Amino acid sequence: MDRPLLSLDRSFTYLLAPELEAGLGSLVQVPFNGKLTRGWILGPAEELGKRTLSVKKVVSPVRFFDADGLALARWIGERYVAPLAAVLGRMTPPRTAGEETTTPAPVLRTDTADVASVLDTYQKGSDLLRAIDRGEPGAFLLRPAPEDEVVAIVEAVARCLAAERTALVIVPEAEPVPATAAALSAAFGSRVAVFLGGSPRLRYRLWLSIQRGEHDVVVGTRPAVFAPISNLGLIAVSRESHPAHREDRAPYYHVRDVALARAHLTGAVGLLSAICPSSDAAALALHEVAPPDRRWPPVEVVKPGPEGRAPRLVRALGVVRRGFVYAPVPGAGIAAVCRACGQPAACAVCGGGLRSEEGIIACLVCEAPGRCANCGAQDFGLRAGGAERVEGWAGRAASVPVHRLRNGETPRLPSEGEIIVGGPDDVRDLGPGGLDLVAILDADLAERRPGLAARERALTTWMEAIGWARPSGRAIVQATRANDPAVQAMVRGNPDRFHADEAVRRREAGFPVGAPVFRVAGTAELPERLRGIVDPITFLISVGGERTVCLLSLQPGQVAAFGRQVRELAVAGVVERVEAEPHL
Repeated sequence: MDRPLLSLDRSFTYLLAPELEAGLGSLVQVPFNGKLTRGWILGPAEELGKRTLSVKKVVSPVRFFDADGLALARWIGERYVAPLAAVLGRMTPPRTAGEETTTPAPVLRTDTADVASVLDTYQKGSDLLRAIDRGEPGAFLLRPAPEDEVVAIVEAVARCLAAERTALVIVPEAEPVPATAAALSAAFGSRVAVFLGGSPRLRYRLWLSIQRGEHDVVVGTRPAVFAPISNLGLIAVSRESHPAHREDRAPYYHVRDVALARAHLTGAVGLLSAICPSSDAAALALHEVAPPDRRWPPVEVVKPGPEGRAPRLVRALGVVRRGFVYAPVPGAGIAAVCRACGQPAACAVCGGGLRSEEGIIACLVCEAPGRCANCGAQDFGLRAGGAERVEGWAGRAASVPVHRLRNGETPRLPSEGEIIVGGPDDVRDLGPGGLDLVAILDADLAERRPGLAARERALTTWMEAIGWARPSGRAIVQATRANDPAVQAMVRGNPDRFHADEAVRRREAGFPVGAPVFRVAGTAELPERLRGIVDPITFLISVGGERTVCLLSLQPGQVAAFGRQVRELAVAGVVERVEAEPHL
């Protein structure tokens, strides 16, 4: 039933007349609780009740999922404790009925372009290619050399097509068009469906063309993991560690897990690719495919100078022709003190910190105009620092123009004779960089940012940026502790030591790597009822007003039983909401 509630998370039985020509995956209209409601056909029932109502009509001629799609949806519902209706609703774009009657376009196949071969030179690369060639299911973790990041995925897709099977590639972002998506389109032409953004009508039209078998390759963002492509031979996740691969709405799935589950269910090869894989991916102990030799730029670690101006970096900027300076803090500085009353600067609305950006002081938290919480004044003394200041001193040190990427500006690599200053949002899938220099400023800030995964997200971004210095450039990292595992991961081009350190840190915090985590909201009796279900690794309780929130980390084997009991508590009115893998 198209009612995404845990309390209604079960199937209902109706009579289906043969003349309706509906079946598994059909969207139909049925009477439910005195009203007409939409629902999906899940298959034949094993038994009928004493009084079984009939399906009223078929809403759409489209079959929205097949047996494999339903199996995947059930797996997601169980793993993330989500209503099946929420999963099925997320698996397709919003309907546009007019597109369902559109005459299918003729299927045109273009010749495949020549594709570079790199994987057969990688350790265990031949195992990956053999699995794709033979259609043998398996799961692999690809840690490519930076200049091979795009080429390796294109090669894997080419081998899949040569084996007469289809391929699915998931990228984390749509803007600008990722280099991976562009390379796939260039190599395979109209065989590729690029599922990146667009209007709801266009997305639904493309979804239908994929279902009709008009494409052999689908490349797209997170929703593309559900693309209705058949005969799958490969499911690849590009930049696996990117946070955009996690869905922030119910059912809160992660592309990494869904891709591997779909590959397992369909007998395809699952491939996770990242220069710096996530700790969760590393913990899966997959077959690791990597270059046999060091393919990483030289990385120098220097202590930060004032505003990040370490002497070695200043000298390097004077001779660089193409470079990227990673400055994670935007603006020109943080407001330190109110000049009118002398009190520490704080937002008059929420008490948050204040930052100067583009000449305007505003709150870091609520974005309200900067006014002193004590006297309401708008004149503050600033603690200098941030990307705007970096642009200024780097411009004075460099022999070529320095450009700071501003809000709303499309991320890009520097042109010849240019240095770019950018932040976390500017490190994208832009293809091989070939830069002379990549500088990482304020690496120490990652330790002070909130969240269990903050340090890992920072390292992922750093390593992707440093990869732009291949094949012959260099990197300079400003950090106070050269032996920190995250800093050493950048130096070595290998995050193994960092992952080991992260596993210890996460375990000591009560949220081990790979342990499912759930945030459950409900009534005051929720904690007591949950304690009777499982023996969690961690159990935290927060009470606010009439709502109680419990945060649990579980052993993987406990999730199925936990989900069944939580659904019963939802029926009883104890559980109101379940969020899987919340941001911590």
